[in-house]
Amino acid sequence: MLPDNGKPVLSGVYVYPIKSCGGISMEKAELVATGLRDDRRWMLVDEAGGFMSQRAHPRMALISPSLTPERLTVSAPGMPDLEVPTRVGTAQTVRVEVWGDEQRGEPAADEADRWFSEFLDFPCRLVRKPDDDFRPVDSLYATGRDQTSFADGFSLLVISEASLEDLNARLEEPVPMNRFRPNLVVGGCGPYAEDGWAEMGVGNAGFRVAEPCPRCAVTTVDQRTGERGKEPLRTLATYRRSGGEVWFGRNLIHTSLGTVRVGDPVEVTPR
Repeated sequence: MLPDNGKPVLSGVYVYPIKSCGGISMEKAELVATGLRDDRRWMLVDEAGGFMSQRAHPRMALISPSLTPERLTVSAPGMPDLEVPTRVGTAQTVRVEVWGDEQRGEPAADEADRWFSEFLDFPCRLVRKPDDDFRPVDSLYATGRDQTSFADGFSLLVISEASLEDLNARLEEPVPMNRFRPNLVVGGCGPYAEDGWAEMGVGNAGFRVAEPCPRCAVTTVDQRTGERGKEPLRTLATYRRSGGEVWFGRNLIHTSLGTVRVGDPVEVTPR
């Protein structure tokens, strides 16, 4: 937590290079057309091209990526490190699907497919989102050329530290922020303050605050062990349920490019 100066401040920045696998904590990150650079740029798909996630494969939580400009390196318990070029270098693409959106994916090497299939004990392949494959954000909120990568429906997610603190005060065992897989974490505001924001400014970047984020079974997966429980979803459902969904955090759409840094002041426009 950063010092409290009475104003919201950016206290965490995270990217998840492979959809539903481990995240990387960043001191700063650049915004590109699809969101934070390298976020959900890669994805594991099944034999039919459908996306894979911790909902059905909780062991994906144990897959830890790291990045250099040239290579994506992946580690997991009991496995040798896997290195994959960040540029696939092939014109070949396959059809893949994310929540009903049909997209293209550039297959990685057969070696990568064997690595992930062995660790997850499930036949799968690793694909990268081509730079020219446009995928709009949720159509209810998209304007113009708003787009995202292999994320569920929006380019970013924000959660405040105070929201997690309020939840943890209701739990027998507290959970870390990584259960909720945010891109931006904000300190120095009240619990669920993000629900009342219409716009955000962070550093030299701007954002529209879209719909609240509906939470699923991924939040019940311990990201250290890959084991599934019942919390925090069970407790969240007692006070954050509306319209048949359980909400926690807020989806974002960036309205400009720029760089966000831990410690940046967060300027908000209320709804």
